[in-house]
Amino acid sequence: MRKSTQILVMSAFVLMAMLNSCGGKEQQQESVVKFKTTKVSKKDVTLETKYSATIRGRQDIEVYPQVSGTLKRLLVTEGQKVSKGQTLFIIDQVPYQAALNTAEASLKAAQAQQATAQLTYDSRKQLFDQQVVSEFDLQTAQNSLLTAKAQVAQAQAQVVNARNSLSYTVVKSPSNGVVGTLPYRQGALVGPTMPVALTTVSDNNQMYVYFSMSESQFLELTRKAGSAEQAIAQIPSVQLQLVDGSIYEITGVVETASGVVDRSTGSVQLRAVFDNPQHILHSGSTGNVIIPVTYKDVITVPAEGVVQTQDKHKVYVVSKDGIAQSKLITILPQSNGKEFVVTEGLTEGTEIIAEGASMVKEDQKVKE
Repeated sequence: MRKSTQILVMSAFVLMAMLNSCGGKEQQQESVVKFKTTKVSKKDVTLETKYSATIRGRQDIEVYPQVSGTLKRLLVTEGQKVSKGQTLFIIDQVPYQAALNTAEASLKAAQAQQATAQLTYDSRKQLFDQQVVSEFDLQTAQNSLLTAKAQVAQAQAQVVNARNSLSYTVVKSPSNGVVGTLPYRQGALVGPTMPVALTTVSDNNQMYVYFSMSESQFLELTRKAGSAEQAIAQIPSVQLQLVDGSIYEITGVVETASGVVDRSTGSVQLRAVFDNPQHILHSGSTGNVIIPVTYKDVITVPAEGVVQTQDKHKVYVVSKDGIAQSKLITILPQSNGKEFVVTEGLTEGTEIIAEGASMVKEDQKVKE
């Protein structure tokens, strides 16, 4: 019985030893995990940066009436193309035509009074020369003539004013463009002080696209170029991404940058211009301006080989004996989604983990 017990105990020790041996082999095999690696090198790469943008017509002119009255006729529809000087609206002309008639009648009366005063003066002048009337009578006649002339000038000004007011009842387009919304309908009372314009005429043959760049980014461009004007001139042709994600087929040019930094956002506003021959772009729309920037002879790393922890980035460098060790790097904020440009932390020829870096552990053996 004792011998059988000893045999069982020895068998248990042998079995445990075998299991430990198998487990050690499995642990040793599991400690070497295969990862794709690559050796970093220098190359030229073009990265695109997107900026939120607002689209405006080259001219967005709000049309307000210059006189008050009832809106009698609407001669355009929303979205209609119009030319400069084309009639858009007509305001009730009756009171303004009456005012013009009154002013013209007053002018005629003033002209008649002037003619009478002129005759009186001429007559007094002859009598004065004949020493029939006194100098006082002559001066009185002359003053009456001057008063009559002033009344004529005043009446003429009233006619001009009344005629202008009448002309303002015909509201015309200030430029070529497209008619916007029409918030007022026939019969509405309109005037110069109303809160909403009769409409907006947008010149959309060319469109202005406004976007903002951070002060630090614009300062970097300015330093590299030497001046703000040179920085703008060196910006390459830009693309416009529309709200549906598509890319507008015509490229644009950045023309200007505001000379003032927005204190609330710490950004500089820039303006790009895009041709709009098919009138695909509409004033008031939004999108993204895409600016390509080419970096020459720089080190790049695959995006899947970078691990981000808060504001720090690291890669895993593979030593000659296949051990992975983390290394902090500095990258550009711009990315094409596939790779990052490294500015500090790596040298050409260094072998790193190219894929699955987030799964790597410190000092893990990744190569046989």
